[in-house]
Amino acid sequence: MAWRDGTLDGVFTIGSRLDDAPGRSGVITTPHGQIRTPAFIPVGTRATVKAVLPEHMAELGAQALLANAYHLYLQPGSDIVDEAGGLGRFMNWPGPTFTDSGGFQVMSLGVGFKKTLSMDSSRATADDVIASGKERLAHVDDDGVTFKSHLDGSTHRFTPEISMRIQHELGADIIFAFDELTTLMNTRGYQEEALARTQAWAQRCVVEHERLTRERSDKPYQALFGVVQGAQYEDLRRKAARDLASLPFDGFGIGGAIEKENLGTICRWVVEELPEDKPRHLLGIGEPDDFFAGVENGCDTFDCVGPSRVARSSRVYTRTGRYNLNVAASRRDFGPIDDECDCYTCAHYTKAYLHHLFKTNEMLSATLCTIHNERFTVRLVDDIRASIEDGTYWEFKAETLGRFYGA
Repeated sequence: MAWRDGTLDGVFTIGSRLDDAPGRSGVITTPHGQIRTPAFIPVGTRATVKAVLPEHMAELGAQALLANAYHLYLQPGSDIVDEAGGLGRFMNWPGPTFTDSGGFQVMSLGVGFKKTLSMDSSRATADDVIASGKERLAHVDDDGVTFKSHLDGSTHRFTPEISMRIQHELGADIIFAFDELTTLMNTRGYQEEALARTQAWAQRCVVEHERLTRERSDKPYQALFGVVQGAQYEDLRRKAARDLASLPFDGFGIGGAIEKENLGTICRWVVEELPEDKPRHLLGIGEPDDFFAGVENGCDTFDCVGPSRVARSSRVYTRTGRYNLNVAASRRDFGPIDDECDCYTCAHYTKAYLHHLFKTNEMLSATLCTIHNERFTVRLVDDIRASIEDGTYWEFKAETLGRFYGA
């Protein structure tokens, strides 16, 4: 790898391609290892995938983990993570790491989005949903966002520059530009205003990222991704993508409010405007059909809290759909969650035992079911990648979705 125009040449290489769609396989290279794409990136919001050891995440096939800048800024503080040697060393994870910018949490927690936001993608069902009816805690202006901590009510300020500083201190391999979250309920006029802010913030992020990279030249290079917003509007999405493509980003995220039925279409709009040789990350997407929609329309990586979140409430993924371990039928079911699954949980524990753990509120229930759900999701996207490389993608898609959704 070599420096080129302030970015790192060789971050992404393309492998196989779909014949009749933008989907592709590839490899993202980071200072802490490679990520074969398409890939699912499990979310460790506070530098941990809830209930699971980092060592277990490696064993189940996770290639990288994503943590949250907002939460780590509040606790323990990005300076503490920096002193510890960066995010990976802090959490004992040797592989690549991502951090998001904190913008989603600053604004979603700030409005109590369970009541206010209308978002159909999995990104709206995060670990940090607060109860409806809370006072508005975030206030947006052209310079940044002032917000109150959901922990203690203290007032804080995020700007593009502050987000970059926090993420540089956290030290993840891939970081995201600070962007403004909008919802499907916002007017077209507000979407345009917010998009203009996000684009201006992106430019400021690039400038600050380059400054911090020079200042911290003894640290591993961090790849900066711009985030494409624009809600459900084709012209706004395309313009946002074109504007970001003109800046020296190492890759791109696709974010914001996306109606599930339009996911693939929106990804296609964006991808058609982005450079072919840079990776694209679809933020907050974690359902099987969403992976296929994203992959075939040119997305390379995905993250979502969904697999771990639903696991803690007794819901697990199987090849034939979701299954609730709390149902009475599980009480005397001495088989695994899924007899085709190769995870540790399915190799050693039965539905009956897991049912018992949930009924008695044992913490082990969350650990075992999270291991299963994360392995299921990581393996699914790995299998999608393999199907692209061996030319069986469309057959694999039809078989997988037919079984999972019963079509």
